Amino acid sequence: MLDEEQRFGVAHKERIKQLKTNIDVLTLSATPIPRTLKMALTGIRDISNITTPPPNRLSVITQVCEYSDELVASAIEFEYKRGGQTLVLFNNVERIEHFVAVLAKNLAESDANQGSPPRVAIVHGQMSDTKLEDTILAMYRGEIDVLVASTIIENGIDIHTANTLIVIDSDRLGVAQMHQLRGRVGRGKEQAYAYFTYAKEKDLSEISRERLGTIQRYSGVGSGFNIAMRDLELRGAGDLLGAEQSGHIEQVGMETYLKILKEVRAELSLDL
Repeated sequence: MLDEEQRFGVAHKERIKQLKTNIDVLTLSATPIPRTLKMALTGIRDISNITTPPPNRLSVITQVCEYSDELVASAIEFEYKRGGQTLVLFNNVERIEHFVAVLAKNLAESDANQGSPPRVAIVHGQMSDTKLEDTILAMYRGEIDVLVASTIIENGIDIHTANTLIVIDSDRLGVAQMHQLRGRVGRGKEQAYAYFTYAKEKDLSEISRERLGTIQRYSGVGSGFNIAMRDLELRGAGDLLGAEQSGHIEQVGMETYLKILKEVRAELSLDL
């Protein structure tokens, strides 16, 4: 079984198959990579889509907006007041310390936090294993109110009291990656919120606008398949037999591509 399939490359998956002959492979993912999804749509692989959410799971209210210090502070303060925790995605290790210093200062000076401001901590992949583990465990114990992190939190974080996500410079992320990050909040019974921000007055590229529009449009529970389909259209489908996991589809479009592929499969079946 291959969980979080989008984290593996073609070479990794082929290596797993080489470990034993006639092996059956079950891959799981909230957002299948374009290559895998294409294989499912064309009948090369079987696919099952689980659309039933866990009991009491609510859709994450998603907002795409310009970044501002006021927005970040307000979202954190709202979550802090209702006893929850906030995840802030800041995927720049070189600047993360400065960002946290400014954030902590803004929270401490806020009128809403004159009593006891939220406790802020950092995690990223360049930290020592011990410090990284200790910080995550402190988050689980409720000793941290705001966790500022790199994309290291994309998978494996399951904190039921973390119900607000703020993503900085979200236009630099892929749509499937944003969906994975959104899945880190709203894992309990409380209403969760996700803010995907981009730099103020930044001239976003067309592909960035498409990605951000997709993550806001498909925000319901079980929307991963729709997001993966859109990711397939945006990135392309890749090679059936080669190592490329995306590309090649933009020249003809998704519908025409699948039509051609089905015709080729039918011809090959007749030849056999």
